[in-house]
Amino acid sequence: MEQSALLLASSLNAGTVLAIAALGLLINEKAGVVNLGAEGMMLCAALAGFATVVATGSQTLGLLAGMLAGLLLAALFGLLVIWLNTNQYATGLALSLFGAGFSAFAGTGYVQAKLPEQGPFAVPLLSDLPWVGPALFRHHPLVYGALALVLLLVWWLYRTRSGLILRSVGESPESAHALGYPVRRIRLGAVLAGGALCGLAGAYVSTYYTPLWVEGMIAGKGWIALALTTFATWRPARILLGAYLFGAVTMVQFHLQGQGINLPSQFLTMLPYLATILVLVLISRNPQWIRINMPASLGKPFYPGA
Repeated sequence: MEQSALLLASSLNAGTVLAIAALGLLINEKAGVVNLGAEGMMLCAALAGFATVVATGSQTLGLLAGMLAGLLLAALFGLLVIWLNTNQYATGLALSLFGAGFSAFAGTGYVQAKLPEQGPFAVPLLSDLPWVGPALFRHHPLVYGALALVLLLVWWLYRTRSGLILRSVGESPESAHALGYPVRRIRLGAVLAGGALCGLAGAYVSTYYTPLWVEGMIAGKGWIALALTTFATWRPARILLGAYLFGAVTMVQFHLQGQGINLPSQFLTMLPYLATILVLVLISRNPQWIRINMPASLGKPFYPGA
């Protein structure tokens, strides 16, 4: 029972990183913009958050610094793809490569640095309950914040006028422009919001999830978050469920190692990525289902003067 509680708790913790980043990418894609630079943004944000906590001792400032780093990189991406009409896929890949290289270069001085001790997180009274307490009520506030973010996005996207405008820009930017909506500014706002959330996820990794800095520590989580948007067919609640599923797959490898299962560690490390490939293969068997749910202008540039 204790092992199952710990496995559930670690799965929720691991899934939170993916959920926050994927929800940010969802906002981008709902506006018709594909950002393949999530991995690079999360790496730079992880470094910015870690360095800030080392300098100030404040985890809150570290998370804010990560959000700012993600926002600045997203602003650069938005300038290139929205105003200069560069290819979204190529620009995103370039951003990811830049983030990986820059964070490795700038983070050499922080490899041996240590963060100050963080107090344990617990919900009063509920955290003392048997099994349920350690499984559900001893998490960082961002774990619960991810749940709140999903509810907020569902309400905003499908119950508010501004959410409807964002979705209309993703479906038909020409029609939205004809109605007088500033399509480029709306897309830039979506890109900035997505970058800030990716930055928050990256900073959470380095300041709490694995409180250290090493080169490439995001380890593909940005790419998995990107795949989650397709896996969830661009629905916030499905993204959360998918994130927890991939979080559980990630944690199973450590659970199996702890149980003494005699399997090569390399195979266990591959499990999250094998699961990602398997899910994408299964989804691609029904392209019409993806086409119905996918924003119609996803990845397509918009020319106001056309």
